[in-house]
Amino acid sequence: MDKSKYSVIKYHEYLGLDRLLDTQHPRSLEVGGKEAHDEMLFIIVHQAYELWFRQIIHELASVHEIFSADKIDERNIGVSVHRLRRVNEILKLGVQQISILETMTPLDFLDFRDYLFPASGFESYQFRIIETMLGLKDNQRITYNDKPFTSVFDEEKKKKLESIQASGTMVDLVEKWLERTPFVQDENYSFLASYSESIQQMLERESEAIKTSRFLSNEEKEMRLEMLGSSNTYFLTVLNKEKHEQLRNEGELTFSYEATLAAVFISLYRDEPILRSPYNFLNTLKDVDETLTNWRSRHAQMVLRMIGKRVGTGGSVGHKYLAKTAKKHQIFADLYNISTLLIPRSQLIPLPPEMEKKLGFYFQ
Repeated sequence: MDKSKYSVIKYHEYLGLDRLLDTQHPRSLEVGGKEAHDEMLFIIVHQAYELWFRQIIHELASVHEIFSADKIDERNIGVSVHRLRRVNEILKLGVQQISILETMTPLDFLDFRDYLFPASGFESYQFRIIETMLGLKDNQRITYNDKPFTSVFDEEKKKKLESIQASGTMVDLVEKWLERTPFVQDENYSFLASYSESIQQMLERESEAIKTSRFLSNEEKEMRLEMLGSSNTYFLTVLNKEKHEQLRNEGELTFSYEATLAAVFISLYRDEPILRSPYNFLNTLKDVDETLTNWRSRHAQMVLRMIGKRVGTGGSVGHKYLAKTAKKHQIFADLYNISTLLIPRSQLIPLPPEMEKKLGFYFQ
């Protein structure tokens, strides 16, 4: 055994603590000559965010590599779920860190805020990498002072973000993976035909229940039947490929028709053994997206608390801009839409025995 590679190393050397702990330099002291007490907290909280962003990028890169393969080993689906759950826990911690930052009062922040211009959290390159890796598209983004989000970065960083988009984001890779889902259609079974029949039966039952109800007034019946009609219209997005593609061209949907149909199939038959891991994977993607949205919303509220309606240090409209991103910068909206397309288990047409056998674990 080569013992040289197991040479003694000290704790502070391994973690690079001498360098790490020498990176907090309050500008209130360097520029103003007197340190504002809470600026240290402000710096450390944001440095902690950037360290966690680095870990998130590390995890997403590994999942990206797994799903970039033409054929994905099913065992790696579980690995991806595990790593995405880690990403979600880190994002939850990011939400909690805002409470630490809020131990600083608005007046405390004003003690050093003027020294921060024109720096802004908008310039967090790692956060933009995370958004881009997940699949936030340019046409989804709220513009920053009417400029592309990459405008604050140098050419090298711009090219890096462009290469991430070009190589396929998680949205792109998940779409292609879903499109390859077997079982949705084979020579003896058509999920679409079975699903269409189940939907029609469900809508007829619900319509009849509304019409014959003794507890609803005529006005309430009319209103509910109208709402049921709206649901029926939405089901057309997965029953009618042309309608789906039309909404996709209008930017209302992201996933292809085939990918959406596969996601519905996986969600409806998630209790079948072979579909458990794919379902957990899709559900974990929603968890990550939801926590990221929560972080954006919580961040916006913190900014409102700290600076009210003031302009942000980077020149944005502060709270107003951040609140808009929380609403619009949702990445996996198509997966949330699947919930609208579900029908009760009791109203699903049972799978043919041969298909049920394929979706289970059995010895032949």
